[in-house]
Amino acid sequence: MRINFKSICFGAALMFAATSGAHADIKVGVAAEPYPPFTSKDATGKWVGWEIDLIDALCAQLKEKCEITETAWDGIIPALTAKKIDVILASMSITDKRKEAINFSNPYYNAAPLMVGAKNGDSDITPEHLNGKTIGVQAATIHAAYLDKYFAKTATIKTYQTQDEATQDLAAGRVDYVLANGLALDSFLKGDQGGCCESKGAVPPDDAILGQGAGLGLRKEDTELAQKLNAALSAIAAQGEIEKITAKFGLTGELIIPTK
Repeated sequence: MRINFKSICFGAALMFAATSGAHADIKVGVAAEPYPPFTSKDATGKWVGWEIDLIDALCAQLKEKCEITETAWDGIIPALTAKKIDVILASMSITDKRKEAINFSNPYYNAAPLMVGAKNGDSDITPEHLNGKTIGVQAATIHAAYLDKYFAKTATIKTYQTQDEATQDLAAGRVDYVLANGLALDSFLKGDQGGCCESKGAVPPDDAILGQGAGLGLRKEDTELAQKLNAALSAIAAQGEIEKITAKFGLTGELIIPTK
């Protein structure tokens, strides 16, 4: 099944002029576990992925030196508020609940939550049809909150610390389904373990839980940094840099990128 995803427009491009003088490092927090195609480590231990290239482009636009800091997903917001990192770059969805603790940049992509299960041709993923089934999901995510609201009364929800653990159990047959970011699951289906499974389709939307797309997480007081990052997002979108990054990771046609 072909999955189409659409990013949210950043609006008109804004010009950002870098100030003179020395620039402080920006510590960018990424989730410690692999999350392809967004963030993962290559054979040398270097961080690579769509979001890594995105932050490289943003920091080049800002003329800032950025440092990648890996942080456990369930502790990444506390790490930000404790000033261990300056920005969260981890496909974090913008939700009202999270905005109680932190602020966000403008959204830079949006991916529908996807349900994936064994290859059997059955695409009915209503809560009634999944009665008695076990659904895997990463803890402390919008997808876990979605399952708690719509599926907890009929299905068994099994949570994992990482997305990789959830898909490994799916491939091994220890859970019947997994709900997660559609682009991340599309990457899983195209990988070595994904031959077991197929897309069952996107779940019905719920903006209150699923949010308004992924954004860069920032401390509430860092308004100047937020303005600079929003300006840089608009600028690199207008320059075609985001479109180039998307094509590099084979997402062209699945993730539609704004050009202005």
